[in-house]
Amino acid sequence: MSSSPSSKADQIRACLDEALKQRVMVMDGAMGTMIQTYALTEKDFRGDRFGNLEGNLQGNNELLNLTLPKTIQDIHERFLASGAEIIGTNTFGATSVAQADYGTAEFVRELNIAGAQVARAAVDKWNAKTPNLPRFVAGAVGPTSKTLSLSEKVSEPAFRSITF
Repeated sequence: MSSSPSSKADQIRACLDEALKQRVMVMDGAMGTMIQTYALTEKDFRGDRFGNLEGNLQGNNELLNLTLPKTIQDIHERFLASGAEIIGTNTFGATSVAQADYGTAEFVRELNIAGAQVARAAVDKWNAKTPNLPRFVAGAVGPTSKTLSLSEKVSEPAFRSITF
């Protein structure tokens, strides 16, 4: 006797498993490279909300989930139009460690939620067009600017500025 999926997550997992049994699936490409094609300015990264923050925010791609969500959704949709079936969230650097470099660590949770929502909106739009070809959202997390495996201080081999 087989049990039916009970939660939304179980249903998605079952749908993904079924899709993977039927075909090779394509994942999107490099979000950062696509963002660069828009030639965004410091003002674009700041939007209205972050105009008073100190420091340079240009290059903080995850901040665009809040300041230019339509641009991020457009990028997701371009990947989907090219045949991608799995879209990674624009959250590669949305960790407290990476965001601390920009002075935006306090917004990490909001950046991650917005990144997931924007990706979900793009996938939902495409799934509505072709319900027989389901597409999926995958979370994305990248490395930080801090090393965990080596000391940053040559004279103190055991030193770590952060730990797991």
